[in-house]
Amino acid sequence: MDSSRRWLLLLGLICLSACAALDSPPGKAGKGSPNRPVPVVVATVVQRTVPISFQTTGTVQAYATVSVKSQVAGHLTAVYFQEGQEVQKGELLFTIDPRSLQAALDQALANRARAIAQVGQAQAELAQAEAQVNQARATVTKDLAQARNAEVQAQRYTSLLNQGAVSREQVDQFRTSSETQNAIVIADQSSVRNAIAAVASAKANVQSAEAEVKAATAAVDSAKVQLSYSAIRSPIEGQTGNLKVNQGNLVKDNDSEPLVVISQVRPIYVAFPIPQRLLPDLKTYQSQGKLAVEVLPVNDPGQPMRGQLVFVDSGVDPTTGTLQLKASFPNLTGRLTPGQFVNVVLRLTEEPNALVVPSQAIQTGQQGTFVYIVNPDKTVDLRSVTTGGTVKNQIVIKQGLQAGERVVIDGQFNLVPGATVREKPAPGSGKPEPGKPRDL
Repeated sequence: MDSSRRWLLLLGLICLSACAALDSPPGKAGKGSPNRPVPVVVATVVQRTVPISFQTTGTVQAYATVSVKSQVAGHLTAVYFQEGQEVQKGELLFTIDPRSLQAALDQALANRARAIAQVGQAQAELAQAEAQVNQARATVTKDLAQARNAEVQAQRYTSLLNQGAVSREQVDQFRTSSETQNAIVIADQSSVRNAIAAVASAKANVQSAEAEVKAATAAVDSAKVQLSYSAIRSPIEGQTGNLKVNQGNLVKDNDSEPLVVISQVRPIYVAFPIPQRLLPDLKTYQSQGKLAVEVLPVNDPGQPMRGQLVFVDSGVDPTTGTLQLKASFPNLTGRLTPGQFVNVVLRLTEEPNALVVPSQAIQTGQQGTFVYIVNPDKTVDLRSVTTGGTVKNQIVIKQGLQAGERVVIDGQFNLVPGATVREKPAPGSGKPEPGKPRDL
């Protein structure tokens, strides 16, 4: 009886051991067994041109922001836009009651007209004074000739007096006439000087009147400018913000509170930081030409938008050890909004003929990074590799692999060097595993 129990117990242990051996997964008791291939997903090492880039997070900033204020005081009579509306440069936004400004312009125009009339009057007086100068000079010429004639007559009669041909009374008469003509010439010359002085005064009056015209014209221009301020137009193309003052309110000139804020969003900036360790590379690649920048809004499934680096800050922030950069984007569709967070990729350069593998192929062990190589006989070897940068889900291999080699990207946990593998399609590829029918 004891012997049969021992045999039954031994038989049970053998069965349990066989079942455990059948159920043990690869990599455990049966790990790497050639009789049971390990299912894995395989990818090929490819050679391609890989961009060298830096990824970070940035913030969208308006290209320009303008606070619109009134430059004149008055009642706000009309608002011509809706909050959040996109407006064009020069588009009418507000109107201020223009009546008092129009009255000031009319008064300035009247003052200028009066000043112009005064210029005409002064010019007429100048012409009259110049005519008087000419007339006085003509009188001097005439009286001077008469004085010379009288002097000649006086001298002739004096000679005849010495000859006894005329009386003394006649001689005195001619001498008196000569002296009178000389006095008239002196008076005429004084009249000429007075007339010249009158011309100078008339010229001064003309200049003064012309200055009044210039002042009046300046006042007209100023009044026109003030009147133009009653119609407030958009200084830039952009998107309006909240309306701070409603129609009918009294607004002040140059008030601290703007009427509205307009943000230019076409083009638009994206600001982002880079660590200071990248500054030498940035300077090197920037000297070779414009650097491309790609951005994609957070949780946006669309394609990245491409722009150019346009600004590098002058210094590194000592508190963060980063350098601020800006890129410009056309933003024609308005996809970017100020204040929005975006994923940024700064393209520094490109590395031609780089070897890349899916990032899932890279494993890390005590000896560093490695991959499993699939041999033509469906066995695997462990290969140490040196990696470079990452581009999306691809990793650049600096050393350890060659183009065309095949690496395991899924199922490495169940592998040991020399294990036999069976290739299976990648999850989600839609291809059935070898030997399995496609679901109908």
